[in-house]
Amino acid sequence: MSLRKTYYHLPGLFEFYELYSLFLPLFYTHRDWFYDWCEIGSIYGAPGECIWGGGRVGFGENSPEEIKQLLETYPVSGRLTFSNSLLKEEHLKDRKCNRLCELFQNKIKNDNGVIVHSDLLVEYLKKEYPNLYLVSSTTKVLTDFDDFKKELEREEFRYVVTDFRLNKQFEKLDRLSQKEKEKVEFLCNECCYFGCVERKLCYETVSRKCLGEITEDFICSSPGGKEGYLFSKAMQNPGFIGIEDIQNTYLPMGFTQFKIEGRGLGSALILEFLLYYMTKPEHQLQVREAIYLDSMLDLF
Repeated sequence: MSLRKTYYHLPGLFEFYELYSLFLPLFYTHRDWFYDWCEIGSIYGAPGECIWGGGRVGFGENSPEEIKQLLETYPVSGRLTFSNSLLKEEHLKDRKCNRLCELFQNKIKNDNGVIVHSDLLVEYLKKEYPNLYLVSSTTKVLTDFDDFKKELEREEFRYVVTDFRLNKQFEKLDRLSQKEKEKVEFLCNECCYFGCVERKLCYETVSRKCLGEITEDFICSSPGGKEGYLFSKAMQNPGFIGIEDIQNTYLPMGFTQFKIEGRGLGSALILEFLLYYMTKPEHQLQVREAIYLDSMLDLF
C-alpha cells in the first residue's frame, strides 16, 4: 500500500461546532484509535444568513471567533463555503461575509480557504483576501471530464472538488499529471441519484435562498429523491468511495484529497461518517461513548 496519507475535508465548520469541539481532542489525543493513513485536511461550512453561501443553507450559533480559536488549536484548515452561483457586483460588499474573510485570512498557524463557485467572487477574493486559498466547488456540476480537467488547469484554485459522477473514471483520472492529481478532491459519500439531471437547479435554489429571495423549495423528481439522506443508500451509489477504495485504488494512483458531504444533516450522522472513514473498528465504541455521553451535545 502507498505511504501517502488521505486528507479528509469534513462538513459543518459552523453547523457542527459542538461535535468537533469533542471530536478533535479525541482525534489528536488518542491518535492510536484512528487510522494512521488519514488526517483532517479541513472543516468547511458557513453560518446562517451568509448571502455568499451555497451548496446548503448554513446554520450554527457559535461565534466565528470561537470557531477560529478551535481550529487554531489543531493543525486543521477552516474553509468558508461561499459557493453561491448567482452573485452580482452589489453582493460583494456584504459586511458579514467580508468580516468572515478578514477573520479567517488573519491566521496564526493554519492556511484557511474559501470554497467558491462564482468567478466574480473569485476575482474579488484574489484582490481583497489574497491569503485565503480557493477551492472550486462541486456545485459547478462539471460532469464532462474535459471541463473538469480545464478547471484543474486554473492556477487560482488549490483544489477542485469533483462531481461524484467522475469518481470512477479511472482511466482518465490516471492520465492526469501528478500536479493535477494533487488538486483533485473527491466527493466521497453523495447519496443523490447517479443519473440526476437537476443537480445544478437544486444548487441554484439554495443560492437564491441565501440571497434572501423568496423561492419555492426544490422538489427532487429523481428516483429516491424524497427519501432523504441515508448512508446505507449512499454506499450503494456508483460514485461512492469507501475506505478500501481509498487505500487500494486512489492512494496508489496518487490521489490524497477526499471530501465528506453532510452540512445539511444531523450531527449523529456526521459522527457515523467520522467513525467509518477515520476510526479503527476496535475503537469505534470508545469514540461513540466519548461523544454520546457528553451531556453538552445534542446529537438528534
